[in-house]
Amino acid sequence: MATQLPRLLPLLLFLPFFHIAASTSPSGLHPVVLLPDTTCSQLEARLTDAYVPPSPQCAAHHKDHDGRWFRLWKNTTELDDPAVAPCVADQLRLVFDHVAGDYRNVPGVETRVLDFGSTRGFLADEPANRNRCMGRLVEALEEVGYRDGETLFGAPYDFRQSPAALGQPCRAFSRYRQRLRALVEHASRTNGDKPVVLVSHSEGGYFALEFLNRSPLPWRRRHIKHFVMASTGAGGFVKFMEVVASCVSDVSPLARVRRSVPSKFTPLPSPKVFDRDAPLVVTRDKNYTAHDMPAFLAAAGLPEFEVTLYETRELPMAMNFRAPVVPTTCINGIGVPTAEKLVYWDGNFGEAPETVYGDGDGLVNSASILALDTVIGDDPMQQYYKSIKIAGMYHAGVISDGVALERLISEILRESFVQDSKKVDYRRVAQL
Repeated sequence: MATQLPRLLPLLLFLPFFHIAASTSPSGLHPVVLLPDTTCSQLEARLTDAYVPPSPQCAAHHKDHDGRWFRLWKNTTELDDPAVAPCVADQLRLVFDHVAGDYRNVPGVETRVLDFGSTRGFLADEPANRNRCMGRLVEALEEVGYRDGETLFGAPYDFRQSPAALGQPCRAFSRYRQRLRALVEHASRTNGDKPVVLVSHSEGGYFALEFLNRSPLPWRRRHIKHFVMASTGAGGFVKFMEVVASCVSDVSPLARVRRSVPSKFTPLPSPKVFDRDAPLVVTRDKNYTAHDMPAFLAAAGLPEFEVTLYETRELPMAMNFRAPVVPTTCINGIGVPTAEKLVYWDGNFGEAPETVYGDGDGLVNSASILALDTVIGDDPMQQYYKSIKIAGMYHAGVISDGVALERLISEILRESFVQDSKKVDYRRVAQL
C-alpha cells in the first residue's frame, strides 16, 4: 500500500493548445537548440565481422543486416518480439573497458545518433512519446516561426552514456561536446551571429549543463543567450533508486541493457541536495540516505567494481552540479505526489517497495527542484536566474501541457534579462 502526503492544490483550469503570435519576424528569432529527455534520441547500429551473436537465433538475425546501418533504438517491433528482443539488447548494451577505463559498445557493434542537428531525430513521431520527447514543444516553436534546420535544431545524444567526472575517460561525452559546440556555432553563424537559446528537458539538462560548464566562459557569453532547463532538479530523484534496484534482479532484455550503462547512476539522489538524516530507503535492518548510496547499491546486488564506478565517475559529477554562468531559467512542476521514501521492509530489493509520497513533479522531488535556487540562483557569478514552479504540473507536462508550453515559449522568446526576483511561484496560473 502507498502512503500519500497531502497534494498541493492542482491547476483548476486546463488551457487548450495555444497559438502565440511571434513578436518579430522569423528572421529576427534567436536560434534554438533542443536537448530531449533520455531514450528520446534514436540510435542506429552497424555490425562488423567482429560481432559474436549470443545465440543461433541472433546469428540468423545478424545475417539480415548484412553490414548495413539499421535502427537499433527505438525498434518497437523487434523489442516486442520475444525471439528477437535478446538480440537487440545484446547489441544495445555497453561494456566497461578496464584497460581504457571507459564504457564502449560490445565488440563488433558500431552506433550513431540519428539526425544530429535536427529535431526529427527525436522519438516525437510516435504518439506514445510525443509529449515526453518534445513533439508538442517543436510544434509550438513552429507556430511562432521556427523552422527545423534553419532556426530550430536538435542535439540528440547517446542516452546510454553519461558525462563522467573530470579526469575520468569519457570518449562519448567528449565527442558529444565537440558536436554540440559545432552545432551551436553553426546555428549562431547562419542566423546573423545571434547567440543561441539552449533548451533542455529532464536528463537532457545534465548534458546541457555539463556542456556549458566545460565550455570556456568567453565562448558561453558569446554564443549562449539563454539556457532554459525544464524538469531537471539539482540532485536527482528517489524513484530512480527503485529503478536501479529492480534492474539487478530483472531478467528481461531491456533490464540487462539498463544494468550495463553508466546513465543508470545519473539521476540517483545526490548527497549535495538530500539531507544526511533523511532516509530514502527503509528496511527492517538498515536505512539508506543519499549519503549511503554506495552501501545501497551494494545491498541491491551491484558488484563491487560497479559501485566503485559510481563513486569515481558519477558521484563527483553530482557533487559538482553548479551554475552555468549564462542567463538561466528553470521551469518545473510541483504539487504532484512524488516518491519520497521506498520501504523494502524485508530487505528484498527485487520486490516492489511500499512507496511514501511527498511533493514534486511526479518524478523529481521538490527537494531537488528547490535546491536549484541555492545551487544556481545563489551563485555570485550567476547574474540572471529565474525559477518557475507550476502547480499540479507533471514531469512531462512542462513541455507538453498548454499552460506550461505557453510559459515555456515566452521564456524562450524573452529578450531582456533584468534580474528582479529570481523565484517565481506559478501556483496562480489557473487564474490566467
